[in-house]
Amino acid sequence: MLHFPELNRGKCKTYLVACARTKKALLIDPVRDHISRYLAFLAYHQLTLDAVVDTHTHADHPTGSFQLRDLVDARLIMHRRAPAPGVTHHVEDGDEIEVGEARLRVLYTPGHTPDSISLYGDGHVFTGDVLLIGGTGRADFAGGNAGQQYDSITRQLFTLPEETLLFPAHDYRGNTCSTIGCEKRQNPRIAGRTRSQYVELMASLSFPMPDKIQEVLQPNQSAIDDDRAKFPDLAELNRVRQLNGDEVCALLASSDPPLVLDVREPSEYNGELAHIAGSVLIPLRELVGRVAEIESHRGRRIVAVCRAGVRSTTAAAILEGLGFERVYNLKDGMVEWNDRKLPVER
Repeated sequence: MLHFPELNRGKCKTYLVACARTKKALLIDPVRDHISRYLAFLAYHQLTLDAVVDTHTHADHPTGSFQLRDLVDARLIMHRRAPAPGVTHHVEDGDEIEVGEARLRVLYTPGHTPDSISLYGDGHVFTGDVLLIGGTGRADFAGGNAGQQYDSITRQLFTLPEETLLFPAHDYRGNTCSTIGCEKRQNPRIAGRTRSQYVELMASLSFPMPDKIQEVLQPNQSAIDDDRAKFPDLAELNRVRQLNGDEVCALLASSDPPLVLDVREPSEYNGELAHIAGSVLIPLRELVGRVAEIESHRGRRIVAVCRAGVRSTTAAAILEGLGFERVYNLKDGMVEWNDRKLPVER
């Protein structure tokens, strides 16, 4: 496996690995502003971009993955709990990503976000934002969970060989590389702490929100990148009422069942996760323009549904802003619905 220097030379880190024989390459966590740089680098080294991986849904910069996927017909790989449509390959813990003859093993490491993964191979581990050099990623928004993060670090990453070279998706202190052994012994955020101590510590920290988080996070979650799009703000999203799968099932079996509004893309609606019987499909990007189609249901309960519960939260907030008063979101979406083996229609 060929390894190259980090490509951005900034706080956000993008890495490139490639197969020495086939010259097929993989980009990890590309930033949209640097797409031209990546393409030039690939051309200079006579590499073909075969795949792009986002280790998680980013909140501080627009991902370059969607554009790279379309420009060079590369595979776009994320964890199966990633909310964005257009991911061509969903992976889970233990899966292998093949790039020519190179192999990277997927480690599911949630905590920073529900879809966080790390990639391990050839003595290197790319940890996204779950474990940083001398720190850990925040766990206070976008579905973060400090307890899960502690488990991911101690039960997954810290079980790798101590000499494993560690490359995070961010660094704010000028570091370029560490090792698993060094972080186990010296990382001030987690070394020597119990799980409860770590959770308490993370709850006590006050992190500033990333700049332009709304303009960044929503397009990264939805793959809708349109200057005309008006997304609800975080306060509106946080007010959306959430229902789990069992609660939605009970409502559907009641004498007053809700309208299930599926806001995925048509290919997802009829794809591997299928859909809830009787649901109405209106993709999120079309919702505002097609709201008249559900106007007759204004007084009825409406449950918004998507892949992982993120786009549908946005849809529910949009509907509430348009005066619909009985709107709910299916928490964790069709991924969790399928995991719980609740009924679907194919």
